[in-house]
Parts: sequence; structure tokens; C-alpha cells
Amino acid sequence: MTSSISERIAKIRASLPPSVRLIAVSKQVPAEVIRSAYAAGIRDFGENRIQEAASKQAELHDLSDITWHFIGHLQSNKAKKALELFQWIHSVDNLKLAQRLNQLAQELGVHPQVCLQVKILPDPNKSGWSVSELLGDLPALDQCKTLQIQGLMTIPPLGLKATEILSVFKSTYNLAQEIQSQNCPDIKMQQLSMGMSGDYQLAVQAGATMVRLGTILFGDRT
Repeated sequence: MTSSISERIAKIRASLPPSVRLIAVSKQVPAEVIRSAYAAGIRDFGENRIQEAASKQAELHDLSDITWHFIGHLQSNKAKKALELFQWIHSVDNLKLAQRLNQLAQELGVHPQVCLQVKILPDPNKSGWSVSELLGDLPALDQCKTLQIQGLMTIPPLGLKATEILSVFKSTYNLAQEIQSQNCPDIKMQQLSMGMSGDYQLAVQAGATMVRLGTILFGDRT
């Protein structure tokens, strides 16, 4: 298992530009397999369930240079725990959640790095701002001074053709440029978290700075 994981990681790494950060999505992956990925050079791991992440982090506490990324839907009542466990939250998907995280981060004395989750196309199966909602909420988001807003995250709807997926990613890139031009002093647009195992090459083509890869590294999970 170790050699195959390290081979897969090496192969993916070789295919990515040095500017793109590889986040290994380790949900439903046991701690010992995460250790194998760590031994192969991975330092960024993505989880989408608070409880599962907490137990794995406890098992892996000796690997102190891991950066943990929360990439799942975050419920308000889990916000405090997410701030305690994760340095990055990619899935801040509405203003109320951003304001709650900002308040809790202030109380905890942390400055989490966050991405704002946007839906370029309507998708009832996913959370996130529509483009117009996000643009309208920028002034309020700019007041969330404790959050380090670093960019956008997106997940295209299922069932799109490659050209349509590429278009979603390019639109996300363009939206980030538009937000940057609004000159909100506390909103940066340096990161684009987009691309998963099936479409990460299209995301990189469109300007992704972080790709979230699970299946292609760890195989299918239930």
C-alpha cells in the first residue's frame, strides 16, 4: 500500500505545476494510510467531517507540520470545533457562517485561512453563494477582520461535459479577478481551490492554486 500511494503521489506531483498545492482528501482513510502519504511528502490533508478528523488528528499528533483543510459543508454548531482543528476552511458558504466564524475566531485568538464557496451554476445539491449574492455580500465580508479570506472554492455540478467544467473553473477565476478589483482591503483573492480527482487538470488549466484529490491518491472509498 505504501509504495503504491507514494508512486501515485509522485505521478500526480509531476503532473502539477509547482505553484499548485496538492491537498490529499483523506476522508474515510485510516490514520496509518495518511502516515504513508505523509512519508511520501504530503503535508496538506483535507477532511469533511469534524468528528472523524478529530480522532485522526489525535492519532497523528506527532506529525506536527501537517496543515489540515476542512472541505465539507460546515454547520454553524460545529464552527468552533472546526476552528480548533483546522488551519484552512475551504467551504465558507454563506455570510451568516462567515460572521459566526469571525466572532468565534476572535474569541479563540485564531486567524483561520478561508475560501468562499461559490456556485457558478445553480446546483440544488451544493451549498455556496451565487455570484450575485457573493458580490452583494462583499462589504459585510470585508468586516470579518479575524478571518483571512484568501480566495474562492467551487465544485461544478455533476454531469457536465469537460468544456462546461472548464467554463465553470474559468468563470471562478474571472470572478476572483472581479472581486480583487473591488479593493476590499481584507479580502484577498490569491487562492482558487478547485479541481478534484476527475477534473483537476481542467482546474489547473483555468488557474487553480489548490486541488483537492482523494480517489486518485487513495482509491475508491465507500
